[in-house]
Amino acid sequence: MSWQTIPLEEVSPTPWRNGGGITRELLAWPTAQDWDWRISVAEVEKNGPFSRYEDVERWFAVLGGAGVRLTLDGKTHELTAQSAPLHFDGAKACACELIDGPTEDFNLMLKHGHAHARLVRVLGALDVEVKPGTRVAVYAWDEPVTVQVNKKFFTLAPHTLAWRALADGASVRIEAATALWMEMAR
Repeated sequence: MSWQTIPLEEVSPTPWRNGGGITRELLAWPTAQDWDWRISVAEVEKNGPFSRYEDVERWFAVLGGAGVRLTLDGKTHELTAQSAPLHFDGAKACACELIDGPTEDFNLMLKHGHAHARLVRVLGALDVEVKPGTRVAVYAWDEPVTVQVNKKFFTLAPHTLAWRALADGASVRIEAATALWMEMAR
């Protein structure tokens, strides 16, 4: 399977029920109605609670803006566009406070028991060995990203998600000023 790409600008925004922002769902696997994992980009415009998702693990990363403070179980996590992604239980109450104005954020959600994943912020370069049967994705934020799978190169445009299956596994190198790398497996 070759790389599949999804430019952010081609995805229509969906307003949040609480009026606090919008979400663009980039990918839901295997279907939008019955997904095991889901990738989206959200624009958070005001302070407020996150929607709760029972039986869902969440990964959250700030892409742009000054950042957010997320409060979970009485503990506050300050996240910026340089911070490592935060992994948490989607069923827990999560309050979001904007640090200094609106932010753009990245979300990876997984249904418990259907898949496991990791989300890593790339600031420069990242080398990984991917196990056979893994689906991988990379999100380019504001600059192009170069991905090398074994000896084949792929350049991803800014504000675009690329994903593919690696049935046989692979050695992967990601080079970017800033990007997000994901691995999803059963």
